Amino acid sequence: MQQHEINPPPGGKHKQKRRVGRGDSSGFGSYSGKGMKGQKSRSGGGVRPGFEGGQLALMKKLPMIRGFTNRFRVAYTAVNLDRLAGFEPNTEVTPELLGQAGIVRALKSPIKILGRGEIDVPLSVAAHKFSASARQKIEAAGGSVREIG
Repeated sequence: MQQHEINPPPGGKHKQKRRVGRGDSSGFGSYSGKGMKGQKSRSGGGVRPGFEGGQLALMKKLPMIRGFTNRFRVAYTAVNLDRLAGFEPNTEVTPELLGQAGIVRALKSPIKILGRGEIDVPLSVAAHKFSASARQKIEAAGGSVREIG
């Protein structure tokens, strides 16, 4: 390859600015791509977002959403005890191990262990939160609970 053979990749070249109203042979002369008369052909023309021609707009038909959203709310990934029953006895179950086992998809959000199901093997479980019933069942099976972060 030589310098005079270099071409930009297809679709990678900057498009030229559309210069309207510069004669009919330019392709954007006379009406400048706006068609004929009407509100949308005028300068500054067009309707505001959400306007539906005088019909009651969708945003006014929908109920108002009340209350507020707590920006500091923490969304936990819930893992029930019946999902932990497949681990070998005396295994230390960590969020990383749950991710490798495919029990949780992504480790972006903190993990909370919930008490649905039974567990009969002693496990050392490390998670961000535990429900009271999950903590009780893990310790009753001879395991231990450790809260992280």
